[in-house]
Amino acid sequence: MKNETKIMVIDVSENVSNLVSQLEHLGRLPDDFDISGLMALAKHSNENVRYLAIKNLAKLSRLDLLDIFVEIVDNDGSSIVRKEAVSAIGRLRDRKTKAILINYLYDKNPEIVLQAMRGLLVFKKDKDIESELSRFKNHQNEIIREIVTKEFSKESKSNGDHTASPEFMKNVVVAGDVEEIMKSVPNESIHLTFTSPPYYNARDYSIYSSYQEYLDFLERVFKEVHRVTKEGRFFVLNTSPIIIPRVGRQYSSKRYPIPYDIHPLLIRMGWEFIDDIVWVKPEASAKNRNAGFLQHRKPLAYKPNACTECVMVYRKKTSKLIDWNIRQYPEKVIEDSKINGDYESSNIWKIDPTFDKTHSAVFPLDLCNKVIKFYSFKGDLVFDPFAGSGTVGVSAMKSKRLFFLTEKEPKYILRIKENLSKAMEMGYKLPKVIDIDQFVCDSNAQNSNERSNKEHNKESNEWAGL
Repeated sequence: MKNETKIMVIDVSENVSNLVSQLEHLGRLPDDFDISGLMALAKHSNENVRYLAIKNLAKLSRLDLLDIFVEIVDNDGSSIVRKEAVSAIGRLRDRKTKAILINYLYDKNPEIVLQAMRGLLVFKKDKDIESELSRFKNHQNEIIREIVTKEFSKESKSNGDHTASPEFMKNVVVAGDVEEIMKSVPNESIHLTFTSPPYYNARDYSIYSSYQEYLDFLERVFKEVHRVTKEGRFFVLNTSPIIIPRVGRQYSSKRYPIPYDIHPLLIRMGWEFIDDIVWVKPEASAKNRNAGFLQHRKPLAYKPNACTECVMVYRKKTSKLIDWNIRQYPEKVIEDSKINGDYESSNIWKIDPTFDKTHSAVFPLDLCNKVIKFYSFKGDLVFDPFAGSGTVGVSAMKSKRLFFLTEKEPKYILRIKENLSKAMEMGYKLPKVIDIDQFVCDSNAQNSNERSNKEHNKESNEWAGL
């Protein structure tokens, strides 16, 4: 269909699909385009036709259509149509629309409010608009709050080189309590954290007096992970619900929804939810929960075998887009870090579990490889606060990343040493395995060197008259 073709009014229901197709492919409109057809279609009974008619009218940026758009916003019953009409008003980019758009800031539909905000942000340097929009920093809608905060807050500066990480933490395993160790980890020093916390009261090394105590512990650790994570970078958490067996036949077992209880804690501390990946294991590897139901088939007693785990992806909240994070790296690093060949195109990852002679709940290397390659660049520092057998460290090295691991169980530290000893065969320097005291000492030494360098630079600048 040519741009000059006049759209005829076809108010027949069976022709709606054809009409929608024409409107979708109308393309750029000339200034002298006959709008009578579009004006009629803006009142069509089908909301998709009305929406597309307004979208095409907006291409013309004609101020004489302002009253038409206002009438549609005020009277149409369709949210998508009203939203497009507000967008059309904003696209006029004329100061005569300011009062109208301000009025729509108080609409009950947040989509309308957002479109009105977009139109007004063209005039954000005007004091009256800045004052009006700043009122919405505490709006009940989270997206509205975020946009206003981003537009009217000074952009924060990241600390130092986004691609760099502290020397004393590179390819290091620290034996000890993670909460104590984290006190000596500098702010914004980690590029990616991938971990699976100990399951609640499932092992001797993870006994807590109550489920709340367990959640409180994880909350404290993950707040620290948030502090040490670089701006806009990722935290990937692998968890699953767990069953505590019943204490007797007259009692029921208890199932704890660990990933679902941790999620709101993470959101409150400043992580932004990005994706939920489902790790699917063969049913033969799962504990049999439905043997009883298989026999009696009685309703209410059905219990499926748990063949999945949650791999939850979070990003440290920032006003900067992911493109900003990517641009911090040299082109060669970006190119070398690209994922070539086949990759996981859905959030269903079918990966066989791994069994270890020492640790009963280890990461499969394949799972680590995928997470590390998808959410970090070569040379990045990858952290696992609950290192277990050290699979994250092995995967990081194979993926040409650096790692920082913490683990409190002595038997697992020995297993980490065994697994990482292969690093020498791969041409890597043998990783350091140290205790908390040594780590604190190394951290203090780095801080001292940084202070000395700052003082030296300051003195040099003063001497140079800078």
